[in-house]
Amino acid sequence: MVDRLHFTDSDEANELVAHDPLALLIGFALDQQVTVQKAFEGPLVLRERVGTLDARALAEMDLEPAFRQRPAIHRFPGSMARRVRELAAHVADAYEGEAARIWTEATSPDELRARLEALPGFGAMKVKALAAVLARRFGVATAEPLVPSHPTLGDVDSPEALAEYQAGKRAHKAKMRSERAMAVPPSGES
Repeated sequence: MVDRLHFTDSDEANELVAHDPLALLIGFALDQQVTVQKAFEGPLVLRERVGTLDARALAEMDLEPAFRQRPAIHRFPGSMARRVRELAAHVADAYEGEAARIWTEATSPDELRARLEALPGFGAMKVKALAAVLARRFGVATAEPLVPSHPTLGDVDSPEALAEYQAGKRAHKAKMRSERAMAVPPSGES
């Protein structure tokens, strides 16, 4: 068990996502169209604003005011407040509020994949990234076969590794944009 994940500049946020499985899931849910740091600081900010990260309690709350309070938890506060509430409700209903059961009770990689894919807002990329974190940082054996060959947050074990991961991700996205631009024929040509 790790004592912290190095996903933010805040020791408190890093410790929270390492020790609270729902906080980890919330961070992954928020990890789109914001920096990794902003996404994984979100669970701490949410807990500070609403007083809890209990799945049952979050599922019953209107989280939008907490998400919109300045500074906003996410650049899309309304939709992300709904997503986090849906995620909390799923964990409350399917796992009796215990997020870790998603991976501790999965008996195979296929079952784990299905459980992760069932989480609101978790597509294939998030499933692979979360599986990498579970396998490499928490030793979850059923997650190991789901880990992709490319770098993920599961490879981040220090602030320097986070900077390297983010630089690599930016370079990959720039390459993909360049390849798409080259594939588009100039106007008027077919």
